[in-house]
Amino acid sequence: LRGSRRLHRMPGPADRCAGMSEPYIVVQDLAKRFKIAERDPGLWGALKGIANRRYRSVEALHGVSFEIGRGELVGYIGPNGAGKSTTIKILSGILVPSSGLCSVAGLIPWKSRVEHVARIGVVFGQRTQLWWDLPVIESFELLRDIYRVPEASYRRERDELVALLELEPLLDVPVRQLSLGQRMRADLAASLLHDPDILFLDEPTIGLDAISKLAMRSFIKERNAERGTTVLLTTHDMDDVEARCSRVMLINHGTLLMDGTVADLRSDKRRVVVDFETVPELAAAHAGRVVSRSGERVVFEVDTRVAEFVAEMTASYPVLDLTVDHPPIEETVAELYRQGPGCQPGAMDGAADE
Repeated sequence: LRGSRRLHRMPGPADRCAGMSEPYIVVQDLAKRFKIAERDPGLWGALKGIANRRYRSVEALHGVSFEIGRGELVGYIGPNGAGKSTTIKILSGILVPSSGLCSVAGLIPWKSRVEHVARIGVVFGQRTQLWWDLPVIESFELLRDIYRVPEASYRRERDELVALLELEPLLDVPVRQLSLGQRMRADLAASLLHDPDILFLDEPTIGLDAISKLAMRSFIKERNAERGTTVLLTTHDMDDVEARCSRVMLINHGTLLMDGTVADLRSDKRRVVVDFETVPELAAAHAGRVVSRSGERVVFEVDTRVAEFVAEMTASYPVLDLTVDHPPIEETVAELYRQGPGCQPGAMDGAADE
């Protein structure tokens, strides 16, 4: 990793327009522990569990700290069980942390819930805030009443969201009859009807097809750029992060491993993909750099003197085609996951060479 850093804040659209502002979201040493009941299997285990309950403690978050400026669009990535959704739920006021400090737009989420939720929008990819048996438009009307949005503001916002997210044909359709992609678009609109300053998105593109993903990505990026909406996005899809986020935080086992830019996740190594007429017998220096072979295509990994390596390839072998690129960003992220808590951002390339 190049230049990775912790507790770094990059200016968002609002900062560029009006000078650097104070951090909008502040998290310091956040920890969350869950108490989980355990019992032995079977009927006898269930009866024993009633008389003598056993518990174990699971630490979902451990000392997580970061700051987000107003108008930033930040990706928050990590494997399943890393602590992403727990963080979002604390920031939304749904959960109370075991320890640590958290402030969102000057409010403590779980202590000022009514005022706090009026400023935020939340989308959970695996749950809906819409009423299952009601048409989409009636869910929107109910949310207008819940958030006490003035009629004129509601109509203006609703009409704009319906047009941008292409929801017009779906307004009279019961939510239970929507496809996943259609429901996610409707959920995103529902979270924005009250024009929140902050948007928390927990895996909003999970299970979506390519067209729905592209539409969702485009809308979120435009909303951030045009309205200065602060966005925290959790996802497993690195394409989502690369397409939308200027900054990315990586968490695993409840510990923040890295806080930087998407460029910081790119390895300094290069992949040289060579298509031969016929794969020749490679010199030892070249054969040692082979990552994979498929038919007449050979992929090499080069960390220094890339131009010199390419010149050697074309001069020494019958090359049909040659391309140079970074290794897939998913490989870098997966390597960080495998290193686990306590890994040093920036040490990965050196460790890989050993």
